[in-house]
Amino acid sequence: MYFHREGRNTILLSLTLLLAGVAVCYLIRPHVLIGVLLILPWAVLLGLVLWFFRVPPRNCTATANQVVAPADGKVVVVEKTTEPEYLKDERIQISIFMSPLNVHQNVFPVSGEVSYTKYHKGKYLVAWHPKSSELNERATVVVKQPNGTEVLFRQIAGAVARRICSYPKAGDSARAGDEMGFIKFGSRVDVFLPLNAEIRVNIGDITRNSETVLAVIPD
Repeated sequence: MYFHREGRNTILLSLTLLLAGVAVCYLIRPHVLIGVLLILPWAVLLGLVLWFFRVPPRNCTATANQVVAPADGKVVVVEKTTEPEYLKDERIQISIFMSPLNVHQNVFPVSGEVSYTKYHKGKYLVAWHPKSSELNERATVVVKQPNGTEVLFRQIAGAVARRICSYPKAGDSARAGDEMGFIKFGSRVDVFLPLNAEIRVNIGDITRNSETVLAVIPD
């Protein structure tokens, strides 16, 4: 396990606050209980920050037809809908909600070539709000598989999140399970699949990025 580079400054700040608390206690030498109470909040903060930015090892064994989860979290939407930004046709949407306690690294759900990317500034509605995919800060990425099928997925900021990190550019190679971005704090990822996709998850299922198979797309 390692800690994501997007958390470098936050981890450094949390560690500095903890060390400052320790230094104050050393200088004033308070009663042991008071010293613990002075240091404990900063220790808890550092622990939470390290937990949030953790990146545990994952093993992606997806076949060419399988779509893996791009994020850790809980499936909150599985429905037929129209994707209005790029595909502009009917698709099956699978949405994964990430709480602040989930791993927030995002990965490519399929392999192929990145054919489209776009970042949108926006609001910060709660991630499960029906309009969050249209109004919130978000980043859209489309990967074209070798057989020509395009899979669109969208990182969506939540009420707490204030920064979406999306690394791919059009023309980049994508491999299922490889890192493509990070969202700071609570958020959501939507995946839009062709109508003939065989869905392998249900609402309420818990996903692990790179490992949980969301669907199979027939040739």
